Amino acid sequence: MLFTRIISFLFISSMLFGEIHVFNRSSGTESEIKTLLDSKKLYISAKDLSRSLSSRLYENAERKKLVLYIADRKVKISGNTSFIMIDDQPYQMSQITRIESNDLYVPAEAFFEILKSTVLPGINFDSKKEFLDIDVVRFNITGINIDVKSNGTIIRLTTRKPFSERNISSFINKHGWYYLTIAGAIVDTININNGITRGVIQRIESDQLGETAQVAFKLGAEVISHEWDQNIDPNEIVITLRTPLGKVAERLEDVKNRWRLDTIILDAGHGGKDPGSLGKYGTKEKDIVLDITKRVGRLLEKHTSIKVIYTRDEDVFVPLGNRTKMANDADGKVFVSIHANSNKNRKIQGFETFLHSIAKSDEAIEVASRENSVIQFEEKVSQYKDLSGEKKILATMTSSMFLKESEDLASIIQMELDKKLTTPNRGVKQAGFHVLYGASMPNVLVEVGFISNPEEEKKLKQANYRQMIAESVYAGINHFKYSREKLLAE
Repeated sequence: MLFTRIISFLFISSMLFGEIHVFNRSSGTESEIKTLLDSKKLYISAKDLSRSLSSRLYENAERKKLVLYIADRKVKISGNTSFIMIDDQPYQMSQITRIESNDLYVPAEAFFEILKSTVLPGINFDSKKEFLDIDVVRFNITGINIDVKSNGTIIRLTTRKPFSERNISSFINKHGWYYLTIAGAIVDTININNGITRGVIQRIESDQLGETAQVAFKLGAEVISHEWDQNIDPNEIVITLRTPLGKVAERLEDVKNRWRLDTIILDAGHGGKDPGSLGKYGTKEKDIVLDITKRVGRLLEKHTSIKVIYTRDEDVFVPLGNRTKMANDADGKVFVSIHANSNKNRKIQGFETFLHSIAKSDEAIEVASRENSVIQFEEKVSQYKDLSGEKKILATMTSSMFLKESEDLASIIQMELDKKLTTPNRGVKQAGFHVLYGASMPNVLVEVGFISNPEEEKKLKQANYRQMIAESVYAGINHFKYSREKLLAE
């Protein structure tokens, strides 16, 4: 007991508490933020930061979770994890968030670096002077989307309000840049500059010139005319860049780029408060599939040029609808969701791969129902009620556009799994999974085995067996990539 007390004392005494001074330029206020120093790493109070920013705060004390509403963005912080969520995008810090005195303390430098690159470009922290300078900018040009048509390119700039037309001007210079200038606008340069380029747009650059915003687009082809218009509800500025008809080769190359497998979305099923299926020996589906998914990702990153994006790379809960949204927003070319199966009959075992369509067997319906049951853990369950109507039809149509490619991908993955696994090959099947609804790319759901089968559960608990599964899924994706690129080259 004495030894324990000594150790506890040493641990507590290693933490030094203090404060940093804050100046908020937007409100003209000064304040203090509590800090703690542990192992030469400075941590700051998330609650105090929220007060210094004059931002709205949501707290779930039971789950050790805080949500800061900063510049119209949601910054989610959870205790004992190195990840934070900004809107639906995860970011990893170098240290975990500490829990102290009913507050969450985040590693200062890593946290501020993420905020500066995403939400608060006007934040500057001087660790030596222990001073934080904040300028909360309220952007009114916030997003960008580019569509390609047969005779041109359409650019949509999302705005928070309509602007006077006399304050908007545009021109193309002799170097092939299209400039749009808006007086009285404040542009989110980080978000705009990171927009996905398509069509004649090769590069995007935006800048804030005093009280005037300027957005520039580098043109990769001839533009015969340009015009802009302003929409209300939704608020947006629509730019139309018309190109000559008959540029077949250029359009074909653009199509090839859109189909080239350069980005993959890996989705580990369940997570956080949703454990998924449970095995006889206490194995949780969420843990097994997360490990396999990360192993697949590491193989792809090591051996290919494919960019890997995870819907989750730690034990967190991600709503089903957010998963395909992440995929679409990232311009993913393939979506692979990894799960472990379960059945009341504990003798059933084997692996199978599903594509999103109407279930053609009672067994497939049962699998889909079980995987879809995750919605009970979501805050907005009502969003799925309408999936039997128009929304379901539209979402299914989106997936159906890639049905042939999804079927090819599923068959290849299933074939590669069959090469290494000795459990039964249960084939490629169809079912209606909510997690695949609306994925604008080839998409499949892989059930790597039955966690309900005690023998297969034992296998899934073995690292070498999970690695074998990961290698098979990786080989399937790589095979699919090769076959697609071969087709594009013809």
